[in-house]
Amino acid sequence: MSTRLQAGDPAPDFTLDDADGKPVSLSDHRGRKVIVYFYPAASTPGCTKQACDFRDNLAELDGAGIDVLGISPDKPAKLATFRDAEGLTFPLLSDPDRSVLTAWGAFGEKTMYGKTVTGVIRSTFLIGEDGTIEDAKYNVRATGHVAKLRKDWKI
Repeated sequence: MSTRLQAGDPAPDFTLDDADGKPVSLSDHRGRKVIVYFYPAASTPGCTKQACDFRDNLAELDGAGIDVLGISPDKPAKLATFRDAEGLTFPLLSDPDRSVLTAWGAFGEKTMYGKTVTGVIRSTFLIGEDGTIEDAKYNVRATGHVAKLRKDWKI
């Protein structure tokens, strides 16, 4: 079981390839707040709802000084197809070996349909300008998620 992160912890840095195979690092976003969210699989119903929710709220988030990064175990080619199909305008990052997911506590045991399985734990983090975690949410719901974040974080 991976360790869960919490507010006050330093955000584990990472460099992952985006949908176009270009490396993106968390440290590239220092000086701005960043939402890092982990989702199980591109182009699935829940993950599509969640990604489109971020897309539809991106102007408000950007206006509040917040960047968005989505991370899943999908390969860049699948992320590119997902991005293009849904008109997503924020980086989708590929973590095929699940090392970043694990470091952030977003991969491990979870309950699905009453059974315990190992997989991606839908999680969202708000990272401060200095690279410290301001909020960590695990087992989030895909639907209505961004509205709840905006309310919780007063955006």
